Amino acid sequence: MAGFFDFMANPTRFQAIARPVRGLCFFISVICFLYGLYLSLFASPADYQQGEAVRIMYVHVPSAWIGLSSYLGLGICALFYLVWRHPLGDIAARAIAPIGAGFAGLTLITGSLWGYPIWGTWWVWDARLTSMLVLFFFFIGYIALANGFERPERGARMAAILALIGCINLPIVKFSVDWWNTLHQPASILRSGGIAIDSSMLWPLMTMFAGFQAFFIWIVLHRMAWMLAMRKLEARQNSRARARLKDAG
Repeated sequence: MAGFFDFMANPTRFQAIARPVRGLCFFISVICFLYGLYLSLFASPADYQQGEAVRIMYVHVPSAWIGLSSYLGLGICALFYLVWRHPLGDIAARAIAPIGAGFAGLTLITGSLWGYPIWGTWWVWDARLTSMLVLFFFFIGYIALANGFERPERGARMAAILALIGCINLPIVKFSVDWWNTLHQPASILRSGGIAIDSSMLWPLMTMFAGFQAFFIWIVLHRMAWMLAMRKLEARQNSRARARLKDAG
């Protein structure tokens, strides 16, 4: 695994691999978003209980999936950084964190918008909602720690430890509706009896998920490429500064 990080940490090599992937993901995200929005707003039916409010699901559910999976990716990158001490693990985690926080925040906002017409309230301290809010705070905590120290490596270590601690919350978010009697509805797709959603709603939902996932990969790779370039530039500037000091001495 350390060899993989060494291979990918070269900015030129990373750009050569990431650039076509970014282009493909951007194309997929645009197509899926356009087609998915059409299906979600016009082609899919209203729910027999929730009415037109169910259309918020096509943003809320994919954003929740990406929020959870992005924190899992953050935790994996943090683990790689702590074990192998390779800067690419830190860079990947730093690239993921604000994007994951954005999706977690979007999940909370759309959940409130969806919950008000259905539950009659914007917020309840429900197990699912509360654990998702805690996940959002873990994202914010990671960002604050990663950027809160003068020595970047110290902030990276502390933030990585926090990220791993936050992974304990992932199964709580996922299974909270099964472990406790919550106001939040059960799983939207798969339940014990099989698929719990009609194909007329499943297809738009999966199309939107594909768009969200492709967008996430695209923007994370952009951030990683930028961070690698900035670190390379900073290393060159430090090398030149040391050379000038040596010549002056």
